[in-house]
Amino acid sequence: MRFPRLRLTHALAAVALGVYALLVVGATTALTDAATACPTWPACGGQWFDVSSLSLAVVWAHRTVAALVGVALVGTAALAVRVGAERRVLAALALALVLYPVQVVVGAVAATADVAPVPMLHLALGVAIFGGVALALAWRLESQTADEPSAEWEGAPKGGDAADAPAADGPLATVRAYVALTKPRLMWLLCLVAAAGMALAAGPDLSARTVAFTLLGGVLSIGASGTFNHVFEREKDKKMDRTSDRPVATDRIPKRNAFAFGLLLAAASLLAFSRVGLLATGLGLVAIGFYSVVYTLLLKPNTVQNTVIGGAAGALPALIGWAAVTGTLEAPALALAGVIFLWTPAHFYNLALAYRDDYAAGGFPMMPVVRGAAETRKHIVGWLAATLVGAAVLAAVSGLGWLYASTVVAVGAVFLWAVVRLHYERDRTAAMRAFHASNAFLGAALVAVVVDAMLL
Repeated sequence: MRFPRLRLTHALAAVALGVYALLVVGATTALTDAATACPTWPACGGQWFDVSSLSLAVVWAHRTVAALVGVALVGTAALAVRVGAERRVLAALALALVLYPVQVVVGAVAATADVAPVPMLHLALGVAIFGGVALALAWRLESQTADEPSAEWEGAPKGGDAADAPAADGPLATVRAYVALTKPRLMWLLCLVAAAGMALAAGPDLSARTVAFTLLGGVLSIGASGTFNHVFEREKDKKMDRTSDRPVATDRIPKRNAFAFGLLLAAASLLAFSRVGLLATGLGLVAIGFYSVVYTLLLKPNTVQNTVIGGAAGALPALIGWAAVTGTLEAPALALAGVIFLWTPAHFYNLALAYRDDYAAGGFPMMPVVRGAAETRKHIVGWLAATLVGAAVLAAVSGLGWLYASTVVAVGAVFLWAVVRLHYERDRTAAMRAFHASNAFLGAALVAVVVDAMLL
């Protein structure tokens, strides 16, 4: 029975991706605009599979995939019964099975009648169906792997980041040490978050001036936050292999000098943000304070939920980017920030697994240290599913189209594949693979947001 049981996991993952593809495509303007070409259901004006135009091809592709996913869902449920899956897995699949035909009927109403609440109900049912399948997958993975040995934190020597490696004495070495304080590896992704916020707000009318001052302020604020983090965690850094060679931990840069450098960067960042508006400036100050004080000093050393709550720090650049353009905060900005917030645990828990022993040595109550590897892997699946739902909601409220939809489905599949492999391999290589897949997902999704929004 080993093969059928493993096949059930694969089937659940495939159905989850199929439902998600329908969900996110249905939330985009591409399907909404195409639906006007076919205001009848199930056939289009009495014609079946008429693909004489791109709009009709989109409609029929969506309806065909919906039928295939429905068949796959029924087959997966039958397979679950056959292999004797856990009762909670069967219950989650039963929920999806009951809701699927209801969603089909609501979709038919949405296609044939212009009733305002119907599209939102259709989206909500899609989220519920996807949630049921995702829960079934998470519980199935847990039942198969929770009691198996884990070694995510074992493997190659862990050492420090290359940017933090000791260097020879001299002016160049000092410059490199100060650069290391700013955590430059975080900058590209967080600046991309801010760029996505700006692109959503302005579209093709985005000005170079706004981009320049917003990204400059972002780089400087990230550098300030990273520097304060080095100062405040210097004693804990000394206890961890991965961070023991950081500049303040090794006294290559005195803590007083590092703190002054952080203050200088913070002041410069606020000056840059001030050129794009008061709200962006205020949010920049909140971002620095939240990461440096709330996350570093209060959350990280004291609660297992530090990663979840700390996700707000990574979400703030989305709000800053939108505010820099509009001077306000609106639904698309909040939706983009929500994606980043939900993505953070799905992303960082993989790194926490890979360095569990390091975090334990440093005294940090990270999820793998407090709850164990199996519980952490289950949470990764849950937060990944929530991230994908957040990405669909972003499409629904921002008017993004096919480029965004196809990107998040494709890279979401890669991310899910890496997470499923993590459950079965349970080693450090698999944890880092899932970590890098999470980076690839967010990076590709944000680039798609920027390009899609700029082409509107």
